[in-house]
Amino acid sequence: MSALDLISGEAELGSEEEDESFDEATGEGRRKANGVNGTNGHFDDSSEEEDDDDDEEAAAAIRKDFIVEDDEEPEERERRRRERKKRRREEREEEEAGLDEEDLDLIGEANPDFKRRAPSEPKLKRLKRGHKQDKDVPRSRGVDDIFDSEEEGEDDSSRTQRQSHRTDHRNLHDEFADFIEEDFDGRDGNLDDDDADVARPTGRTYTEIKEAAGLDEIALEDMKAAFGEGDDYDWALDIQDREEDGEQRALDSEDLDTATKGLELKDVFEPSQLAERLLTDEDNAIRAADVPERFQLARKPFKDLVLTAEQFKEECIWVSDLVWERRKNEPDNELDPSFKEPLRKSVAKVLEFMVSDEYEVPFIFQHRRDYLIHMEKRLLLQDHLWRVFDLDLKFRALVEKRNALSDTYQRIRDLVDFRDEVFEEMLPAAVTMEELQDVQDYLHFQHASKLADLAALNASNASNGTHRRPGSSKALFERIRNSSVYGLVRAFGITADAFAQNALKEGRRQYTEDPTDRPDDLADSESIMDPPDYSSGAQCLKAAKAMFAEEIFLSPKMRKVMRRAYYTDGVVDCFRTDKGLRRIDENHPYYEFKYLRNQQITEIAPQSGLILKMIRAEEEGLIEMRIRIQNAESFRKKLYSEIESDNYSEVADAWNRARREVLDTALLKLNKLMARLVKENLRSQCEDEIAMKCRQEFSRRLDQAPYKPRGMALGTTPRVLAMSNGANALGRDPVCWAYIDDEGRVLENGKFTDLFLGDPDRGQSDGVDVEALVKLVERRKPDLIGLSGWSADTRKLYKLLEEIIERKDLPGTVWDDDGIERREKLDLIIVNDEVARLYQTSPRAQVEHPGFAPLTRYCVALAKYLQNPLTEYAALQKDIISINLDPAQAYVPQDKIIRWLETVYVDTVNMVGVDINEAVSDPYIQNLLPYVCGLGHRKAQQLIKVINLNGGSVSSRAELVGDPDQQRLGAVGPRVWSNCSSFLYIVFDSTDQDSDYLDNTRVHPEDYDLGRKMAADALELDEEDIEAETSENGPGAIVRKLVRDDQQERVNDLILEEYAEQLEKNFHQKKRTTLETIRLELQAPYEEIRESFALLSSEEIFTMFTGETKETLYEGMVVPVSIKKVGEDYIEARMDCGIEGTVPAIEISNRPDIPPKQLFQQFQTVQAKVMYLNRKTLAATFTLREEELRIPERKDHDRLPGEWDDTQERADKESMKEKNDVSGRTQRVIKHPLFKPFNSAQAQEYLGSQARGDVVIRPSSNGADHLAVTWKVSDNIYQHIDVLELDKSSQFSSGGTLKIGGKYTYTDLDELIVNHVKAMAKKVDEMMTHEKYQNGTKAETERWLSTYTEANPKRSVYAFCIDPKHPGYFFLCFKAGQHAALQSWPVKVIPQAFELQKHPYPNMMTLCNGFKLLYSNMLSGKRR
Repeated sequence: MSALDLISGEAELGSEEEDESFDEATGEGRRKANGVNGTNGHFDDSSEEEDDDDDEEAAAAIRKDFIVEDDEEPEERERRRRERKKRRREEREEEEAGLDEEDLDLIGEANPDFKRRAPSEPKLKRLKRGHKQDKDVPRSRGVDDIFDSEEEGEDDSSRTQRQSHRTDHRNLHDEFADFIEEDFDGRDGNLDDDDADVARPTGRTYTEIKEAAGLDEIALEDMKAAFGEGDDYDWALDIQDREEDGEQRALDSEDLDTATKGLELKDVFEPSQLAERLLTDEDNAIRAADVPERFQLARKPFKDLVLTAEQFKEECIWVSDLVWERRKNEPDNELDPSFKEPLRKSVAKVLEFMVSDEYEVPFIFQHRRDYLIHMEKRLLLQDHLWRVFDLDLKFRALVEKRNALSDTYQRIRDLVDFRDEVFEEMLPAAVTMEELQDVQDYLHFQHASKLADLAALNASNASNGTHRRPGSSKALFERIRNSSVYGLVRAFGITADAFAQNALKEGRRQYTEDPTDRPDDLADSESIMDPPDYSSGAQCLKAAKAMFAEEIFLSPKMRKVMRRAYYTDGVVDCFRTDKGLRRIDENHPYYEFKYLRNQQITEIAPQSGLILKMIRAEEEGLIEMRIRIQNAESFRKKLYSEIESDNYSEVADAWNRARREVLDTALLKLNKLMARLVKENLRSQCEDEIAMKCRQEFSRRLDQAPYKPRGMALGTTPRVLAMSNGANALGRDPVCWAYIDDEGRVLENGKFTDLFLGDPDRGQSDGVDVEALVKLVERRKPDLIGLSGWSADTRKLYKLLEEIIERKDLPGTVWDDDGIERREKLDLIIVNDEVARLYQTSPRAQVEHPGFAPLTRYCVALAKYLQNPLTEYAALQKDIISINLDPAQAYVPQDKIIRWLETVYVDTVNMVGVDINEAVSDPYIQNLLPYVCGLGHRKAQQLIKVINLNGGSVSSRAELVGDPDQQRLGAVGPRVWSNCSSFLYIVFDSTDQDSDYLDNTRVHPEDYDLGRKMAADALELDEEDIEAETSENGPGAIVRKLVRDDQQERVNDLILEEYAEQLEKNFHQKKRTTLETIRLELQAPYEEIRESFALLSSEEIFTMFTGETKETLYEGMVVPVSIKKVGEDYIEARMDCGIEGTVPAIEISNRPDIPPKQLFQQFQTVQAKVMYLNRKTLAATFTLREEELRIPERKDHDRLPGEWDDTQERADKESMKEKNDVSGRTQRVIKHPLFKPFNSAQAQEYLGSQARGDVVIRPSSNGADHLAVTWKVSDNIYQHIDVLELDKSSQFSSGGTLKIGGKYTYTDLDELIVNHVKAMAKKVDEMMTHEKYQNGTKAETERWLSTYTEANPKRSVYAFCIDPKHPGYFFLCFKAGQHAALQSWPVKVIPQAFELQKHPYPNMMTLCNGFKLLYSNMLSGKRR
């Protein structure tokens, strides 16, 4: 082994306090001073003095009226420029490694004697600079340095040569390090010593670098030309340096513009980086605006829209009607119809608060609650307030589109003097986006030529003279409308609008008039024909019918008729496709609607999950979802009667036939349109419904206080000992544990391997770890043990711990009960682990606990969940979408789910409140700040930043808006402060005279006077006493006196109703519930009002340990089981989910004379039916009898006759049976735990919930000498491997030799799984965790590459992404410069390697280097 092998690729630096620089000459470390030299914190900066000297000389020359001549040689000027540049770099590095401007300000506040130097300008931060301090400080030379080769008088040139030599080596190697750039600037050879020390690689020679890369010098040069030299940001630093030197004349025009306007972040970083860190101009504008952040983001599409007074009144009615419809259909609704008008007024008031006052939902719910109550009944809950907020956005979208249509219509009228009564009637009446779209379609059809003229006029005004031509279909109808053929359309005797009015049954009936001539005769007349387009009667009649049908199709009123019919009498039918016939079997989740028929929309609409599942199945091509009107023929005949004339004659009959033909044509198009629109509307409503269900379920999970041990107050943080066996087998694998104290610190962790109790009667001693557990509990005194895991063995561990606590009498919390000390046994609970499962492998866990095993981190998360569920959920951020809240959640877009889940965060965080001073220092509490009322992620960042600038703490809520007298910057504006102030509390300090007790309560500052008045009345103080107390001790003195004298309970004697009446009478403010809040807060500030910690139900525990639900595992279900043991009269078996059970002798077979051991063997996988299932103990009883297995499993569905197509179902089963009989395949059973009797679809469905890399072995359709292996590559991506079996001893046995693709050979299935499938899975994991991997589609990856090269024009970039169409393959996408074409090469995953262009590479590093080599060789070949 060479010394090179021991050198790490990267150097790690410790904290700034402990940094040491390394003296190359002596080999000794010397302590760094964090950028401060000398004593008393004063800086010794020689470079600054030199600058000052230069400035003084120049100033003196000017005072003497001399012009300083620049007679220096160019080389001398360049040398001086380099020196100045180096000094500036060192100054910047010193700033970044040591103290920044803000730190110096804080030092100055703490130490009045501290003198800080003037800040250097400009202050563009360098990118990721290392710690470089005091490089130029000379060290003393001692005896040991006598023979040092570096003399004191050595000139800079020789030192530069050595540094340059070292720099060149580093740069060469970096070309093959995935474009990793060192944070040093060595272009001019001036590389600092410490920079060179931490540069990588260390100690490699030029020859070694070439050998490691496998490239010659020409290839290296080609690589540099293709992928750059790692100097991406040098241009930005150069612009700044030249700007400082006053050398802008040397810049090109583009850089000169940048330098003139000032270098900004967007000039240096790509937009995606700025957007990820919320540093774009838009983000900064959101921070600066004094408007709640959530309002700004939600109303962004409508930021220029201002509602008029009439529109606001309309909105109040529109929103309240929709809220009332929802409210009255809720199962717990207590409001009768008499509450509709009070609810309307309440909604109007809420909208006023949101729109005019810009108050968020938590503020309204907390401080304007009186407007939500009528006759002691709550009209609106928080769910309804968020619904009002959502409807406000939808109404704004409605108004914006309506305004746009109105403006377009008005511009047409300005161009051509006309009126369209239909448009003017229907536009104000449109109350949904669908109806507005109908009006828009009508406008664009009816006035297509006018719109074209308007577009042409606008285009000419825009100076480009181009405009979009109207569609061919519109042009056709325009020609008909402008020709004499349109007279034949009028001859139908009724307009489309009049006919639709008749169908709507609105207004007076419009009667149809018949012409005197038959339709064909009239079409042949000269007054109708219009050559050359319409030179025959048949052409004219055909065109007229098409025109009239199109007018009916585009009539807003007719569409209203059809929409009403579909929503009242519409039905849904599901028809399986050919693909669905094969894919959807009886175990498939889509089978419940495979043959579903005649489902009334009104009845199926509430089944949101079912509808979304049907739509998803249609998207997958498995079914066709058809929507139609139930009695379509009867409906059609009714419409005939509305369009036909009442006359009786041959002419009338002919015209009526023509009218029916026109209506049939229109209905054909209307039915297609309505089916699509109704489906889209159903989808949108169902997605909203599921999202709301997710919100309600998440609210239930979030609304729980920390676990409360017996005898403690609600909200107390417990000490927790968390334990888990994960998915491990109890007794074989270790049990991990972690102890977390009440401050959230992990004080101890470890593993137990043997916790089994002995049997004293039999002389069996306890397991070796039982005593260790007892001592741990006695030493740490936890309040409870929290246990969880994801295997059935966790239930066994629970029973074992329960027995240990009982037999060893492990003590729990000791509490005082009326002077009597009480103690019970230690609590043991099973904890919900959905947060812990996400945490254990997250980057956050690796940062917080880098040395812990994943299962130990899992235990830490369990304990913290018990201590505060809210903070643990909030720390998940976007990962919250991974938690399953509803079975149909997967069918709803993630952004919609996240948007509604964030409202739950907002509700709960504001209910609990945030200690603002704790949030400044605690990252976990900081995660809650974005959900505080009025704030958001951007404003929360700004809040913390300003508080740190102000000294790092807040002493009063008023400080948040700034205090010029105290030199306090404003963290938020007045409007945002009104929203957030009552939800950010400051702990009351009785020893601080300026501390206000009300700042520690839920009372809003606007109500502080009420609180002080109530405190004064409770203390029975008169005005003179109040004035004396407040003048001496400030406005908070009265409340402070109430608390100091421990008289808070006296506020219960106050009659608050009289207070409320006076406030409403004198100030027109409803404050009854506000006064009640003040009374409660004066007695217990920010009391814990969340529900008690929710213990899991038996069903939830069953699902958590097994992954099964009532729908996926139930009695009577046939499942594969693995035989564990075969006894004389019983069999023990285990399901895949971990549930173990027995097969009694009577259920083994129909032949009791044959011993079980002759029929079954250990480890054999067989089909069994679940006869009994105990969901609490996770035990089952199975049967293996063939007659029981033959009984088809049939789920009971409550369906009416005619709602299921039994005939089609039987026909499909017969068809599939015939196909199976023709194939003659015999069902194989292989003795292997991973074998499943699945087809490919079943295997994919089974692996869907499994981890990446999990495997199923199954029968193959290629014959008896083949097996199929299906493994999960990634989510929804599965690879099917064909395995050829050789050396088979019988038809049903597994082959002695297994071959894959004629290339890989294995001796048994276990070797194949480990060395082939698991090896490829490991490579997939390596690929997907690599820094160059993009977790998106190929199109998204290519967009990212394009964006990157646009932001970095001189840069080449590449990335990997998965190929979902070819499992086991990845795309290597790359773009060699801004103007280069996007390219992609396939990368194949093979056992132990990646394959690119038929070359194998053992790991990602060699793959990346190999790609660069192949690409450079390709470029070289093109050049030659």
